[in-house]
Order: sequence, then structure tokens, then C-alpha cells
Amino acid sequence: MLAIVAAIVFALALLFDLADVSSDAIDNGTLTVLGLLLVALHLAGVGTSTNWRPRRSGRRR
Repeated sequence: MLAIVAAIVFALALLFDLADVSSDAIDNGTLTVLGLLLVALHLAGVGTSTNWRPRRSGRRR
């Protein structure tokens, strides 16, 4: 999920760069760093779901 959000942030950064949109609070560098942070969190395993119930071996009868 975080990787999808990072891809959206990178797409916004690209659109802002192509359209020459600039703001004092949010610029292309800020969006790029935010995207890299989200990718790093995704690769670290943050936000992943785990199945805590053990699987049964064999068939159910």
C-alpha cells in the first residue's frame, strides 16, 4: 500500500515539475523525499498485514 502511495507522490512531483508549479511549503524536492520515505517504509515491511492464525496441515474433514 505504501508503494502505491509513493508512486502517486512521485507522479505528483513529476507533474509539478513539468508544469513549473512552485510553493513555499511543498516543492519537488519535498515530494521526492516523501516518496523515498514511503518506499523505504514499504521495503522495511511497515504497513504489511500478517496472518496470525496458523495454517492447518492436511485436509479439512
